[in-house]
Amino acid sequence: MKKTAFLASLAAALVFAGCGDSTTETAETTETTVATEAPATAEGETYNVVPEQSDVKWHGTKVTGEHRGEIEVQRGELKVADGQVTGGTIVMDMATISNTDLTDKEYNDKLVGHLKSDDFFGVEKYPTATFELTNLTPIAGAAAGAPNYNVEGNLTIKDKTNKVDFPATISVENGVAKAKADVTVDRSKYDVRYGSTSFFDNLGDKAISDEFTVSFDVTARK
Repeated sequence: MKKTAFLASLAAALVFAGCGDSTTETAETTETTVATEAPATAEGETYNVVPEQSDVKWHGTKVTGEHRGEIEVQRGELKVADGQVTGGTIVMDMATISNTDLTDKEYNDKLVGHLKSDDFFGVEKYPTATFELTNLTPIAGAAAGAPNYNVEGNLTIKDKTNKVDFPATISVENGVAKAKADVTVDRSKYDVRYGSTSFFDNLGDKAISDEFTVSFDVTARK
């Protein structure tokens, strides 16, 4: 199964204290104009997500650096009506969360093990995370290759569900639907507490950002 680019970093402001130094990146924001058309609804033909052709990547930051990694897509589907995606669901296998920036195996294993522990995602108890697309609105005048939809949905991590919204680039052609987006996730809303200033005081340089980015690149076929 190919490791996952859509969709956020679940993967991860999950950057852990003491697991390598690097430079923090600043996410770019793009202003978009929403069309006045009525938003799409989750109706239509089912296109099944192809895990081997879909990627989810995470990027998290902390005071002393950052970390990146991947999560495998387990399964999912997109609904397509009149040549447009109208909804869908993507399920991520949290047990496959990995790190891609630490070359030292000992530190890499330590970080991944910490991410899988109850300090972060508790993958033994919560083996999957799910994103449900509930509303898609076309962006008026979107340039070729730029985000062409504003997406709303529900993200569930550790059995806690919160609404998220973000711009996405979505296409449907010849029986193939593709969706790509960067989603900013606030881990404090999902009870991911380790190193969070939302729960602990006086963390100093041990603090880890509550917000991390999950990047989705999903392919679904009829």
